Amino acid sequence: MMLLEETRAILADLIAFPTISSDSNLELIAYAADRLGALGARISVMRDDSGRKANLFATLGPDTGGGIVLSGHSDVVPVADQEWSSDPFTLREAEGRLYGRGSCDMKGFIAACLAVAPRYAAAELRRPVHFSLTYDEEVGCLGARHLVDELAAQDIRPAVAIIGEPTGMKIIEGHKGCCEYTTVFTGLEGHGSLPHRGVNAVEYAVRYVSRLMELREELKRDAPRDSRFDPPHTTVQVGRLIGGVAHNVIPGHCVLDWEMRPVRHEDRARLLAAMEAFARDSLLPEMRGVAPEAAIVTHVIGEVEGLVPASDNEARAILSELTGANDAGVVSFGTEAGLFQSLGMSVVVCGPGSIEQAHKPDEFVSLDQLDACLAMLLGLERKLAG
Repeated sequence: MMLLEETRAILADLIAFPTISSDSNLELIAYAADRLGALGARISVMRDDSGRKANLFATLGPDTGGGIVLSGHSDVVPVADQEWSSDPFTLREAEGRLYGRGSCDMKGFIAACLAVAPRYAAAELRRPVHFSLTYDEEVGCLGARHLVDELAAQDIRPAVAIIGEPTGMKIIEGHKGCCEYTTVFTGLEGHGSLPHRGVNAVEYAVRYVSRLMELREELKRDAPRDSRFDPPHTTVQVGRLIGGVAHNVIPGHCVLDWEMRPVRHEDRARLLAAMEAFARDSLLPEMRGVAPEAAIVTHVIGEVEGLVPASDNEARAILSELTGANDAGVVSFGTEAGLFQSLGMSVVVCGPGSIEQAHKPDEFVSLDQLDACLAMLLGLERKLAG
């Protein structure tokens, strides 16, 4: 119970840092670095180009390869336009639940790791344990991409990664990728009575969307027969289309936000190539026949790798032993796990709380879930020191 109370106190501190992705996370990173550094951890803080964001990579145990990474992202989604029952950045406890922004996604897991860290520091670990805190997961896993690049450059090769996203402490061995794009259409404004003298950016955007929807149907029909995902196929979704200023003005500018969640890496390449060819061969020649400066430009907002289920997965074997679970599932939401897998690690996603609470007002994690997470982490300590 004392360890659970310590976890609760740390979670209160973490929630008090308003680490919305648009803002800095440096105070939270300094807080975690101070706690782990005081235990003798080897600390690496990796700042982004702006200097306002940072990853933390801290290590306890022997200075060898083959370690285990406990990873969580430090950023949270905004609370604007949400109706909370209390201050989202002040922890509130009620009926066995801890409320606050980030409580389950995913500061609860981070708090549990920091609470257990003194046990790891005092143990004679046979393998190193790495604590990884990243920035900007919610806007494209930017921090994790930076982190794995740094680990590769420094030839740091952990063997296992546990990503503590909220799964109800169930073991997740696979998830789809998440790819977000913004396509900008530049046409030529004009009077609505003379459409032949302008290039209607909105109309070309609509045709672009129509082609996306055609390809979406092809991907539905081409779902892998053994797919375990719901839905089983790669999905394509239009999130926002903005353009035009008035009824009688030909819009010269339009912005389209869209996403794709591939079940296979090749689905992403296939769809992007098809859309590039459609813009190049069909839309742009028509647009530039009227306005040579017309353009269609797609910006990559984020391309997060999926987590591919592996038949030989040490992370899954370890978590199965520690939790008693005999199976592992897949989910459709994305995490940083695929990036760690790309570095050659065995990876699973397993953490306290429910994804159903993430991003919502009155987000919470239950004390029971934190207790289960602590039991798993203490089991890991005994396994590594045994």
